[in-house]
Amino acid sequence: MKCIKVLLPLLLLATPALAQQGMSAVTVTTNPDGSQEYSLTLQVLALMTALSFLPAVVIMMTSFTRIIVVLSILRQALGLQQSPSNQVLIGISLFLSFFIMAPVLDRVNAEALQPYLAEDIGSREALARAELPIRDFMLAQTRVKDLDTFLNIADVQVNNEAEVPLRVLIPAFVTSELKTAFQIGFMLFLPFLVIDLVVASILMAMGMMMLSPMLISLPFKLMLFVLVDGWNLIMGTLATSFGLGAP
Repeated sequence: MKCIKVLLPLLLLATPALAQQGMSAVTVTTNPDGSQEYSLTLQVLALMTALSFLPAVVIMMTSFTRIIVVLSILRQALGLQQSPSNQVLIGISLFLSFFIMAPVLDRVNAEALQPYLAEDIGSREALARAELPIRDFMLAQTRVKDLDTFLNIADVQVNNEAEVPLRVLIPAFVTSELKTAFQIGFMLFLPFLVIDLVVASILMAMGMMMLSPMLISLPFKLMLFVLVDGWNLIMGTLATSFGLGAP
C-alpha cells in the first residue's frame, strides 16, 4: 500500500545513523583462538527502535483516535457488545485513517521522501520537511484552548503556531481528538437512547418488567440504522470532520 511505503521510509529518516554509508548490519569479530563472534550494529538497533514507534505514530498523530472512539461508542449505542468485533473496528479505523491522511502522506512523499531517495537532500532536512505536513494537519485539528493548556503546563512561550514543539502539539492534538470524538458519539447516541426509552416505557406500561428492554429495542435500532444508511453517514461524517471535501 502506498501509505505504508511512505511511512516506513520516514521512520528510517528519523534515525541519523541509518543515513550513514558504509555501516554494516552485522559485525564479525575474529578472536585470537580463531573463533568468530557476531554482533548487531547500531544500524539494526536504530531500525528496530524506529519501527517500535510506528503504532504510536499511527494512533496518536493521525485520525485513527477519533475514528476508533466514535465507532466504539456507536457499537455501545446499538447495544451490540461483540459485533462488529474489535478486529473489524480497528481494521475499519486503520484504512479510513489511510484514506483521510492520504493528502498529508502525498505531501510528505513529494516534499521529503522522494528528494531524499534521489539524494538531493540529507536525512535531517528530509525529516524536517516531512514534519511540516504532519504538523499542519495536527494544528488544523487542535483546539486553541487545548494548545494553550499544554503550552502553559510546559511553560513554553511561542510567537506563532510554527514555533509550537511537537512535545506540546501531540498531547494537545490527542486531547482535541478525544473531545471531538465524544461530541460525535453523543450525537450518535441520542436517537438510539430515545428508542430505548420508548421501548422501556411501553414494557413498563404493559407490566412486562421482567423482559429486558434492550432485547426488544435492539431490532428497532438495527432497523433504524439500516434504513438511514448509517454506515455511509458515519464514514462520510468522519471524513468530512477532518476537512475532506471542503472547498
